Amino acid sequence: MLNLTFLGGAGTVTGSKYLLENGRHRILVDCGLFQGFKALRLRNWAPFPVAPNTIDAVVLTHAHLDHTGYLPLLVKNGFRGPIFCTEATKDLCGILLPDSGHLQERDAELANRHSFSKHHPALPLYTEDDARRALDFLRPVRFEEVREVAGGANLKFLHAGHILGAATAALEWSGVTTTFSGDIGRYNDPLMPDPQMPEQTDYLLMESTYGDRLHDRSDPQDILATIIGKTIHRGGTVVVPAFAVGRAQLLLFHIARLKAAKRLPELMPVFLDSPMAIDATEIFCRHAADQKLSSAELAAMGKSAHYVRTGEESRELTANLMPKVIISASGMATGGRVLHHLTHYAPDARNAIIFTGFQAGGTRGAAIVAGADTIKMYGGYVPVRASVHNLSMLSAHADREELLRWASGFKRAPKTTFVVHGEPGGSDALRHSLEEQRGWKCLVPDHHQTVELV
Repeated sequence: MLNLTFLGGAGTVTGSKYLLENGRHRILVDCGLFQGFKALRLRNWAPFPVAPNTIDAVVLTHAHLDHTGYLPLLVKNGFRGPIFCTEATKDLCGILLPDSGHLQERDAELANRHSFSKHHPALPLYTEDDARRALDFLRPVRFEEVREVAGGANLKFLHAGHILGAATAALEWSGVTTTFSGDIGRYNDPLMPDPQMPEQTDYLLMESTYGDRLHDRSDPQDILATIIGKTIHRGGTVVVPAFAVGRAQLLLFHIARLKAAKRLPELMPVFLDSPMAIDATEIFCRHAADQKLSSAELAAMGKSAHYVRTGEESRELTANLMPKVIISASGMATGGRVLHHLTHYAPDARNAIIFTGFQAGGTRGAAIVAGADTIKMYGGYVPVRASVHNLSMLSAHADREELLRWASGFKRAPKTTFVVHGEPGGSDALRHSLEEQRGWKCLVPDHHQTVELV
């Protein structure tokens, strides 16, 4: 008898964790951090619902922190099993997880130095060393290879699009197949392959990030050329909080195309100010089989921006009055160097801020996109007078239409489809569409709910 428990990613887009149990064996699919609202972030500090040393294996769908960022704490608290993922996900985790630990250490140190935390002393959830220890347990699996993972369960990864190495994970266990969509990517994306559509499964966990919305179909290069051109013309700087994995590379691709077409000045300074995004770009170039670009396109993308690695160079960018474009992590403005740039550039109406995808509730990005006049950073409030843009067409997540297209690939309906990884409105809208249009049996699960799979 299989039991499935929703330990995260239910009622929210963050903290994805799904526990499959078969007798005494346990497999955890995804191991993400909760992000956004404080009530969600506090879940990261709560004791894990089961003893980590009783989990036999972890399966990761992709490298983003809302799917992997809890791994260092799981290992710190006793997990010692294998962590199965694609080769590119392994490489990306090698930069994302240590960076997450480093940022948490730094944020705790800043909070203690400036006394803007309610906790004395403020402590990191985990450290960079904790994150590096977790990397030792990663075990790569090729796409479409069948691998036994624990207790007789067999795993197969299919391409999910979304970001480099992203996978849909199918687990066959005791004659029952449970498929975890992971984050489903876009069709006709310029960088990533189309998401593969599984043909059948007994149970499906399907993401619903954009279950209630359609992306703008405008050409992103037209929009970027207009915003960047107008901002530079008035002597301003464009700040782009970008996800270091996926979105940063997509922006470099579009900027390279715009410069080649002379729609932006060839000498217009563009800076990629994120060591993690720089490393992710280099990993992207190494995994040619997992993305679409030719060697010439990769070379052009790499030359489209100046790479900024050191903190000193980053601070010089903030002080530099030259009109420019700064691409910097993180994508929801939850941490990283982009906060220094926003602190400096957001108060000036000559400047522009461009967001490039979903902004989880409770994040600075969500507040800025919603029109906040001020935003809290480093214990103080910063006015937002720069023009603000959110380019949803750059999202790496399928929208409602694309999610339904992906679901159309199943030859028969799953016994039950669990609609996960979405805000309540998005999840319920997708549930309704799947029930009305496809006649599927669907459930939007609650946090910590357990269901029996038979």
